[in-house]
Formats: sequence, structure tokens, C-alpha cells
Amino acid sequence: MARTTERSQRGGHNGVSIEDVAAAAGVSTATVSRAVRGLPRVSPATREKILEVAGNLGYVASSSASGLATGRTRTVGVLAPYVDRWFFFKAIEGVDRELHQRGYNLSLFNLGGQRGARERLFSKTMVYKQIDALLVLCMSLTHEEIEDLQRIDIPLIIVGGPVEDCPSIGIDDYAAAADATSHLIGLGHRKVALLHGQDDSDLNFTVPRLRVEGFVETMAKAGSIMPPEWDIFGNFTVRSGQEGFDALWGKPGPKPTAILCASDEMAIGAMLQARRRGVRVPEDLSIIGIDNHEFSEAMGLTTVAQDPVEQGQQGTRMLLDELAGSHGAVQTTVAPHHLIVRESTAPPSS
Repeated sequence: MARTTERSQRGGHNGVSIEDVAAAAGVSTATVSRAVRGLPRVSPATREKILEVAGNLGYVASSSASGLATGRTRTVGVLAPYVDRWFFFKAIEGVDRELHQRGYNLSLFNLGGQRGARERLFSKTMVYKQIDALLVLCMSLTHEEIEDLQRIDIPLIIVGGPVEDCPSIGIDDYAAAADATSHLIGLGHRKVALLHGQDDSDLNFTVPRLRVEGFVETMAKAGSIMPPEWDIFGNFTVRSGQEGFDALWGKPGPKPTAILCASDEMAIGAMLQARRRGVRVPEDLSIIGIDNHEFSEAMGLTTVAQDPVEQGQQGTRMLLDELAGSHGAVQTTVAPHHLIVRESTAPPSS
């Protein structure tokens, strides 16, 4: 009984499923799905054969597909671990801007850091043809999730950093951290602490690690090794920047002359807390971030800038070009970043 329900959900009526059509036509279910929905990358001869087999078996695609002459929902899904953090809502702004220009709708799947919500989305929502393409923000996909998406054969891109086996667009996070570290080194700093980031959920991926590696290896090239007690954990929020500064400054022993924060939000928190504790920025302590958050200019924060709005737009543009028949439009792309020097960094005091 459970199997019958699953088959009907996947598109078939009259007891005929997409698997039945695929078996009879000698093709994959993904090819059948593309053929009946009018998607590209199916040869005319194969499409004709599949449609003939489907007609002979009495297969009728689901209402969401059969109601569309092109086989499209004209909806792109955006999967985000959070929507209340800077990078995520700025990237979504870029996605929405591009979709609006091209006459597409946005379907937002907000996980809120919860794995249970993630499992429900992949098992009951995205797998059943409710979207034409998927854009994932700053999180990894499991092998099972990638297989689910490959089975329905929709274009996919990750925005915000690299993910194994998936095309992505994002800055070179290693280089961004290295550039921030080199700026501090160029000012004469050798006693540099790190406020690094790692999500407080199980949804994260490689970006935090790359930023740590960029810092550590650039410091090592300059002949400096960070003491373990200056390695402070944060989770990319202003609050964690405040808490990170307190944890660092509360430790006994020498103090650093500079802090590299793996995000501007943490850097802003550290700056605010430093001023509350009577630590002058940059006279006593230089602070640098990564991102160029919209509050960074007002705070006078030196940072390595990226543009998540443009990354969201470019990722969406590639997805829509792929849907329009431009095979290979979705490709891994490195987005630009650049150093912006403001008042929060200066040479260490003598």
C-alpha cells in the first residue's frame, strides 16, 4: 500500500508509474521526466519513443507537470540553512531580483538549522517536481540528497562556497583570509588572534575551514605561529563576536595586537565589546573582518569584501540559462573579492 502511494505521488495515474514507462522505453526515469516535461537534453527520437510508450501505457504525468505546456513550473527553489543572517538574505535578494526579471517565481526552503526540516524537504517536496531548478546557499548536500536531485534531473548550483560533486559560485575563501592576514602582517602585526567561524548546526560545509587555513598558512609564511589560546570559536553572529572577544581578553598572559574575524558580523561584535572594555580600536587592537557587511562602513571596519547579491544573481542566471536549453551554462565560478581598508586597522603601537 505504501508503495502504491509513493508511485502515485511520483506522477503516475491509473496504476502506471514513471518507472513503468522508463522500463518499457529502456531509459532512465530522469529521461522520462525530462521528455514528458519538455526539458532539454533529450533527443527528438528518444522523446518521441517515450511519449509513444507513455501513451500506450496510459501514463499521465502529475497535475503540476501536465498542466504546463512546457512542462515547467517556472519556479526556482532556494534552500537556505538560515534567512536571518547577512549573507543569506543578501544572496536571496539577488536570486529574487534575477527571477523577477526573467518571469520566474521563488520558492524558499528555510531549514532554520534543523535537520528534520531538511529531510522532509528532500523526501516530500523538492523530489516531486515542485521546482524547475535548485539553488543551495552555504551548505553541503549529502550523497543521498544529491542522488535525489539527480534522479529528477533538475539544474543545481551552490552559492557561497565549494561543495564536492556540485557546481558552485563563491569567493576564494582561502585567498580572502590570506589577503586579510597579509594586510595585518604588512602593518607590522605578528601577534594576531583568530576569531573563526563554524555554524552551531550540522548544515555547514568548507568555508570556515578554508578561512582558517588561509590565516594559519599566511601567518606561518611570515614566521608567526598563533598561540592555541588565541584561537577563538564563533558562529558568524554579532553576539558570538562579543563573546569571543570576552573569551580572548579574559585569558591570562600576553594580548594580541590584532584579531582576524572570519566574518564582519563577528568583527562588529568584537569591536563593540572592545570599546566597552576600554580597549581602543585600532590604537590598542586592530580588527579586520571578511564580507563587507552593510554596517561595516559605518563601523569603520577594515574588511575583505564580497557581493552576495551578485553571487545570487549570477547563480540564478546560470540556472535559468540551463533551463532555456544552454547546456553547460551551470559552471563552477570564482566570485571576486577585494580588500577595503578603513579605520579599524593600523600598525601596532610601540
